[in-house]
Amino acid sequence: MKKGLLFFAAVIYLAACSNEDSAIQNSKTKVEKSEDLPEEKSISTVQVEEKDTAEEVEETKQSSEEELSDRNEAIEPKYQLNEKLWTIEPISEDGNKNVVLLTIDDAPDKHALEMAKTLKDLDVKAIFFINGHFIDTEEEKAVLKEIYDLGFPLGNHTMTHSNLKNLSEEKQREEIITLNDQIEQITGERPKFFRAPFGQNTNYVKDLAVEEEMLLMNWTYGYDWENEYQSKEAIADIMVNTPLLRAGANLLMHDREWTNAALEEIVKGIQKKGYEFLDPALIKTLK
Repeated sequence: MKKGLLFFAAVIYLAACSNEDSAIQNSKTKVEKSEDLPEEKSISTVQVEEKDTAEEVEETKQSSEEELSDRNEAIEPKYQLNEKLWTIEPISEDGNKNVVLLTIDDAPDKHALEMAKTLKDLDVKAIFFINGHFIDTEEEKAVLKEIYDLGFPLGNHTMTHSNLKNLSEEKQREEIITLNDQIEQITGERPKFFRAPFGQNTNYVKDLAVEEEMLLMNWTYGYDWENEYQSKEAIADIMVNTPLLRAGANLLMHDREWTNAALEEIVKGIQKKGYEFLDPALIKTLK
């Protein structure tokens, strides 16, 4: 009888030990699995991260606004545009009369960024007049932003380079306002200068330029679209040695292979003749 009771007790003990080992193993497995799972974020943690992200966005926005403010810090204008002759004139008698203005149209096609870098190295400023059909892609927009970040002001040269005299007023407005909006979206700043394709302005365009606070601008001389000047040597020679190079000249060039190749020679040749390239920031504009 006693042997039977002892045997029964032993069986119960072994079963209990087996269940305990199983429970321990199951517990261990659950712990190991829980360590493999990603840490669950509490609501408060998520809220903190969202707050941090919002603060970073706001800081970036403030930084961009500060950069634009620094760039557009009030500079007393020293020159004005003669709207009859399209020349640049000193506002005061002590201004340097022997200045010329450099402008580059049809940017940024293929060479504008390289031209901007060349001018940056030469410490010369210019206005780059932008065509909307050259900023269709993200890559082209990045090029435009890089030109702007190098310190060059951007002008409006319409979306499609159409002759504005052949367009309705609605289309004229679209050509100009759409591009202003795009340039502002890319750079944070609307253009201060406007140049009509082929120099063909209308009364409506003149009023629209005032509405958009853009200085209407044409030029005094340029040659690089003419067949006989489509080489580095020819365009360099005519831009420097033309009788039209004089005090206040408003030089027109384009984003072209030959002009790009001759740019440094043109700049240095004009400087050797005693002229200073004007910083467009010193021109009196409408804003």
